[in-house]
Amino acid sequence: MNKWFEKDNKTNEQGVVVSTRIRLARNLSDIPFPNRMTDEQKKDVISRVGKALEKAKFAKDITLKMLDMEKLDNITANAMAERRIISPEFAANRKGRALFISEDESVAVFVNEEDHIRIQVLSAGSDLPVCLKIASEIDSYLDKSLSFSFDETLGYLTQCPTNLGTGLRASVMLHLPMMESNRMIENLANTVSKLGMTVRGSMGEGSNSRGALYQISNQVTLGISEQNAIDNLMSIVNQVIRQEQSLRKSAYERDTLSTDDQIYRALGLLSNARLVSTDELLRLSSLLRLGASLGVLKIDVSVLNSLLFETGAYSICEKLGGSPDSKERDRLRAEFVREKLVK
Repeated sequence: MNKWFEKDNKTNEQGVVVSTRIRLARNLSDIPFPNRMTDEQKKDVISRVGKALEKAKFAKDITLKMLDMEKLDNITANAMAERRIISPEFAANRKGRALFISEDESVAVFVNEEDHIRIQVLSAGSDLPVCLKIASEIDSYLDKSLSFSFDETLGYLTQCPTNLGTGLRASVMLHLPMMESNRMIENLANTVSKLGMTVRGSMGEGSNSRGALYQISNQVTLGISEQNAIDNLMSIVNQVIRQEQSLRKSAYERDTLSTDDQIYRALGLLSNARLVSTDELLRLSSLLRLGASLGVLKIDVSVLNSLLFETGAYSICEKLGGSPDSKERDRLRAEFVREKLVK
C-alpha cells in the first residue's frame, strides 16, 4: 500500500504546499501527566488505548495497529522520524511508549509522549479540513471510553500550558525557494508571529530549513475554536502561496534560460550520480520541485515526495540495508534516486 506522501493530491497549490498535519493533544482525567507517571501507569494507559482501538474502524476504512516503541530497533524508529511520522524525541526515548498507526502511516495515535494521547493526521498537499475531520472522529471515539481531562474555562488540559484549550496544532509544510533566495523568510516569521502563528524548519520545532522547506503552524490554542484556528492558518498560507508563485513567475520570466539550466543540471546530476548526500539531494530536489511547478519538468509529485521522505540516512538503511558507513549510504541513496527518476 502506498504511503500517505505517495498519494496523488491535486490540491498541492502549484507545487508550493508539500503536506499538511493535524495534531490533537489529550490526557486522561484520572492519570497524572506523563512527566509524573509511573511505569505501571504508562502500561495502563497503553492498555486502555489499545482496548479502545482494538476493533475500531474510522472514515475511509482506517484501522490502527499497535507498535510497541520499546520493541522497535533504532533504525526503524529513526526512519519513521525522517518520514515525519513521529518526532525525533519520540524515536529517541521509546521506553513506556506506544504508537497506533494506519497502514499508509497517515493516521497515528501516540501514547505517553508529552501527553497521554496525541492524535495525528497527515496528508500530501493542502487538505486541513479533511485531516481535522478524521482527527475529530478519532478524538470523539476515544473520549467516550477513556474520558479526557477537560475544564469548562481552560478547555482540554495538557502537560504544556501552551497547548491548553483545543490542544490543536495544525501545520502546513511549504516549499519556498524564491522567498528564501530573496531573504523574505525572517520577515514572514515576524509577521505571522503577530497573528499567532510560527514559521519553523522542515522537521518542526528547533529545526533548520533544508531544501527551502518551511512549516507554518498555529500557536494559539486557548480561546479559539479548532475551525477558527484552521481558517486563520489557511488565510496566512494562501497569502504565502500567492507571494511565492508571483516570485517564481517573475524570476522565470526575467531569466528563463538560467532557471532552466539550473533545473536541468539538477535533473542530470540526480539521474546519473553514483554518490548523493542528504544535503545535496535536498538542494537538488528543491530545484526539481521548482521545475515541476513551472511546467519545465514532468515529474509526478509522488516521486518528489519519495525523494524527500524516503532518503534520510536511517530510511536508506531500513529500505535498502547496507552499512551505516556514510559512503555506502550515499551510494544506496543515489541508486534509489536514479530508479525513481529514470522510470
